Amino acid sequence: MDTDRPTKLEFAVQMTCESCAQQVRTALEEKPGVKSVHIDVGKEEVLVESVLTSVEVQALIESTGRRAVLKGIGGSEKDLGAAVAMLSGAGSIQGVVRFLQLSEHHCVIDGTIDGLEPGAHGLHVHTLGDLTQDCLSCGEHYNPFGKQHGGPGDEERHVGDLGNIVAGPDGRASFRLEDRQLKVWDVIGRSLVVDSGEDDLGRGGHPSSRETGNSGERLACGIIARSAGLFQNSKKICACDGVTLWEERDRPIAGTGRSKADRETPAAHL
Repeated sequence: MDTDRPTKLEFAVQMTCESCAQQVRTALEEKPGVKSVHIDVGKEEVLVESVLTSVEVQALIESTGRRAVLKGIGGSEKDLGAAVAMLSGAGSIQGVVRFLQLSEHHCVIDGTIDGLEPGAHGLHVHTLGDLTQDCLSCGEHYNPFGKQHGGPGDEERHVGDLGNIVAGPDGRASFRLEDRQLKVWDVIGRSLVVDSGEDDLGRGGHPSSRETGNSGERLACGIIARSAGLFQNSKKICACDGVTLWEERDRPIAGTGRSKADRETPAAHL
């Protein structure tokens, strides 16, 4: 289900003066859905409390001509854990999906996936974090209680049933969901998969409706890993490949074009 429960987003933003900060503040505070804005010019940090997706907030900041990188995500109270999945798949499909456990019964899922066919696509947590055969080795939907497939608002559902996301004409699906059954600590090390078709939420007449939602083949997937909460990410440069925070903003999330030696692959811009 969609959520109006606010989260706090911590961005690194290239700023050098108070006038820069004021432009960023004005761009954010004029947007419905933004609850509060705190800016530290010296640290080049912007903290935004909002019900918007992280990509929407990033776009507002970057509309001022300054680059922004999401560093952490948290709640108004002390959160119970955060995770992230970097998705990739057939063709140009790639995305980033973040999980934040606001309380025992409230998990926010914030994501953007590019390269999809326009329309609805099923989104599910799968049991295994195994990508040895791409998405085919991720196992079935995460279903620890042995229930039938359903929708995210149903009692009778797999814990991993997150419903549908919708890609626009540009192939991008940007979404912010809240789930009452999913727990971050239970899904770290598992996988997130986006499917080729719409999930019928167990209400269709197809034989697989009560098993998978008849949502087609698996298009893209990624392993769910623990990620930084608010003020837990002090990274300025990646030790594995020497990419700085700002260079990372303009490079693919993984693979060819990620390293400094290869600058030909276009950026993911996620």
